[in-house]
Amino acid sequence: MRKLFGTDGIRGIAGRYPLDHGTVFAIGSALAHHLANGGAAVRIVIGQDTRESSAWIADALTAGIEQVGGTVVSAGVVTTPAIAYLARTEGFSAGVVISASHNPWQDNGIKIFGGNGFKLPDELELEIEKEIFTRIAASGPNLAKPKNSSLPGEAVLARQYEHWLASFIQADLSRLRVIVDCANGAASRVAPELFRMCGVNATFTHHSPDGRNINANSGALHPEVVAKEVLSAGADLGICFDGDADRALFADHTGKIVNGDAVLLIAAREKQSRGALKGNVVVATTMSNMGLEAALKQSGIRMLRAPVGDKYVLEQMQKSGAVLGGEQSGHIIFSDFATTGDGLLTALKLLEKVAASGKRLADLLSDLKTYPQVIKNVRVREKIPLDQIPEVSAAIHCAEEELKDEGRVVVRYSGTETLCRVMIEAASEEKMNKHADAIAQAMQAALGV
Repeated sequence: MRKLFGTDGIRGIAGRYPLDHGTVFAIGSALAHHLANGGAAVRIVIGQDTRESSAWIADALTAGIEQVGGTVVSAGVVTTPAIAYLARTEGFSAGVVISASHNPWQDNGIKIFGGNGFKLPDELELEIEKEIFTRIAASGPNLAKPKNSSLPGEAVLARQYEHWLASFIQADLSRLRVIVDCANGAASRVAPELFRMCGVNATFTHHSPDGRNINANSGALHPEVVAKEVLSAGADLGICFDGDADRALFADHTGKIVNGDAVLLIAAREKQSRGALKGNVVVATTMSNMGLEAALKQSGIRMLRAPVGDKYVLEQMQKSGAVLGGEQSGHIIFSDFATTGDGLLTALKLLEKVAASGKRLADLLSDLKTYPQVIKNVRVREKIPLDQIPEVSAAIHCAEEELKDEGRVVVRYSGTETLCRVMIEAASEEKMNKHADAIAQAMQAALGV
């Protein structure tokens, strides 16, 4: 089992293990040494979000990379998918993002992409982990400073990414009035210029980061905020990003929140209409609503389910040959354009579809009927396998037996936070709430903080 890497890189509280200075230094040196593989020159591009800890973590990582002869180029504050794009198009050995995505400002993280723009497979992360621990044991804390923590190229690299995204848009987006919530994160740096280039009539909110306001009552964690702003302004729709802008959620003109399931339906049908939906298959996750599966089936589209995490969605896409996949949380992967979820690309492609259709976003989703679904998060002390907790196992079994073919039960630990997520989907709200409460209470009693 991996001890450092979760479903989306290494994550924790900034300044504490594993994001203390010495461990971050070891991560940098282990990564660069692994990439050198017998003497190859190592160039790594690093980007970061707007947290106040991101700069010093980038510096510590850079110092570790330079210690073993690697070179670092900084892209500054930029989105996670921008680093994936730059890694694969500019000849870098790897790309690294300093970000904890949707987590609060006190947290941070390290996400790593290979030179091909894809997140590292679990097996490779495990190999790098072993070297990290070896280096920590051999040298102890290292407080070396980076030689070049901010090499030239920040503005140039961000602009390359913006022009690349803008090149995909073929429709006139100027008639749409849009509210864009940047979550005081990385999108604050990139989105305004990108949307201007694409001719979008956009009003930006929560785009003044101060190092501690990332995701605070804004963005994809709180889509109800942009929904209210859409109603107040009489806008056509709203867009909200998370802290590193690798996902996006939306609100239609009525103030209804539109999640990743709905975006997948729109994108799948659009691709199918052009004969571009390879195999007529879409990859979603265990959290995606049964209503999405039913709506796709009506259009002759098959839906496969992957474990939660956009890297696992992509793995399933590659196995099945699918060109479209995503998560309810708003990570959407258009594999014919990108190697990872990209909130800005998702937003532009949705705007393009709305503009080209001449319809409102709500009209494009009029036949999507979702099952009642609830997700309860229980903060836990540790992550013991669920089948080793008798009370929780019993509550899960009871729910599965009663719901059978009329609902779904998904209980899983978060890969990015110390949480257990309890998801219940059922035709009856009464049964949904009953079983969600029972499982959550059992978990709280056994492991709750």
